[in-house]
Formats: sequence, structure tokens, C-alpha cells
Amino acid sequence: MTRFIVRRLLGAIPVLFGLSIILFCFIHLLPGDPAAAILGQHATPERVAAMREYMGLDDPLWQQYLRYLNNLLHGDLGYSVINNQPVLKELAFRFPATIELTVAAMIFAAGIGIPLGRYAARHAQSWSDGAVTVISLLGISIPVFVLGLTLQYIFAVKLGVLPAAGRIDPRANLEIRSNFVLVDSLLMGRPDLFMDGLAHLILPAIALGSIPLAIITRITRASVLDVTNEDYVRTARAKGLGERRINARHIMRNAWLPVVTVLGLQVGGLLAGAVITETVFGWGGVGRYVVDGIGNRDYFVVQSTIMIFAVVFLVVNLLVDILYAVLNPRIRYA
Repeated sequence: MTRFIVRRLLGAIPVLFGLSIILFCFIHLLPGDPAAAILGQHATPERVAAMREYMGLDDPLWQQYLRYLNNLLHGDLGYSVINNQPVLKELAFRFPATIELTVAAMIFAAGIGIPLGRYAARHAQSWSDGAVTVISLLGISIPVFVLGLTLQYIFAVKLGVLPAAGRIDPRANLEIRSNFVLVDSLLMGRPDLFMDGLAHLILPAIALGSIPLAIITRITRASVLDVTNEDYVRTARAKGLGERRINARHIMRNAWLPVVTVLGLQVGGLLAGAVITETVFGWGGVGRYVVDGIGNRDYFVVQSTIMIFAVVFLVVNLLVDILYAVLNPRIRYA
């Protein structure tokens, strides 16, 4: 197992290197000039040219990339061209908000999707199975921003039971320590702020977790049905084992592998969906940060954020591979 982990970590190096090249070239192909964006639309050509020279944008692309790669290897993600703040500092401050939203969305998706898929598999070809299939199709089909705006209109505007945007009431006197609103409110001993933060989290978590919920439901249903038809399950029933033990020891233990795979893959989808969700709900996380960076032609912000997302995705997939061996001891990594 140790050799497998080391090999996977070494294999991630060329992947990240190739991603940095593609990302660097793609960012520089975007229309617009960051120097002009900094100086404003009334800047003279001379001032724009001087700013481009100061930022090193007049250097050949290969020199700019080598400079970017060298800074990246030394942990320097550059400075925002808009507010001149270190990108790493901004990401460290905003990432807890994205993690909080992503974890809540995954809990919502997995907590409902897995039981719903198991229920549909146990009642296959029934009207309830058909209803679950229709719901999952709707969940995949509705765009995140449409669902988010709809939830805001229903629960915030019409019913007034949940807040429409933000992470916590602006009037709340929350002491920021970790920038996890729920954690900081508990550290302050303020259950009222905890409940307020939880209320702000519900709608964006539902909007972000809707597509993963539908996918997890369908994969769980298909995986449980496949395992249920195996010979060893019929043999267990023939021996007189109870259904509860058959489900726990024979069906779900073998059906977990595809489900765990899709859970790992959905992390990347949640990070990508967080960009839209945070914009709709005014959530001050990394997704909103990268949207502002794209609008401002802030190269370092966009490059660094996408690279961080890629690293998180690679780490999650490594954890999924390790979890395979835990769930199924027959799996060995040579």
C-alpha cells in the first residue's frame, strides 16, 4: 500500500505540470488586458504600456511561464493585480467558506442519495422506483443557477423562512478565527449565531448538492441491483440468513465500491459548481473569488485557484483508491 501511495504521488507531478502549462496558455488566450483593467478605461496607451512592462507581460510567454512555475514551486502564488494582496493569503481566508459549503452539499447529496438509491433498488420496477428515477432525472437536468434562484424566490422572498444570500446576518458580531462560520460561532459559545449560519447554509447546499444527489441515487440503485442478482446473495438467502444481515454483509459491502467512486468524482463537480452557487448566493468563498478574478483579468487569481482545485481533486481520488482496499480486502495494489 505504501508503494502504491508513493507511486500515485509521483504520478501526480507530471499531471500537475501539464495542467500548469495548459492553464497558463488558456489564461493568456482570454480577451482583455490586465494592465488596462487595472488602470481603467480612461488610461492612456503610454500608461498601459508602462504597466505591462512593470508586470512583465511584455516578456515572451515561455519566460512568463518559467517565472510563474518558479514562484509556484516556492509557494508564491503571486499577487492580485486588482488589490495587490497575496493570492495565497486570500485563498487561505476564503477556502474555509468553500469547504463549509462543499461538505454541507456532500452531506446533503450522500445522506439522501444513498438511502434513496437503496430504497429504489429494493422496490425495483414499482411506482416508487419510477418516482425516484424521475426525481433523479430532474435533479440532473435543472441547472444549478436556476435551482438556486428558484429556491431563493420560494423560501426567501415568498415564504421568508430562510435567508437569500450571505453566510451570516451582517449585524451579527461574529469573531472570525477559522472563517468557518459554524465552528467560530461554537467557539464563541453562541448557539444563536450557529443556527443563523446553518440557516444561511441550507439553500446554497441544496442547490449545489442537487446534481450529485441525483447521480449518487442512480449509481447506488444500479450498484445494489447488480449485487442483489449475484449468486452469493441467493445462496445467503437459501441458507436462511435474515435480510438485514444480507443487506449489510453481502449486498452493501460489495455495492460500496461504485458508490465510493462516484462520491470521489463528485468532489470535483462540487468545486466547479461552487463557482456558480457562490455567485448566486453571495457566498464569500473561492468560487466567488475566481469569478471576480475572471472579470478583472486577474491572471494569478484564476491560475492559482484552478490549480488548488486540481490538487484537491487529486488528493480526493487518492483517498478513494485507499478506501477501496479498506472496503474490499480482496483488492491488492502490486
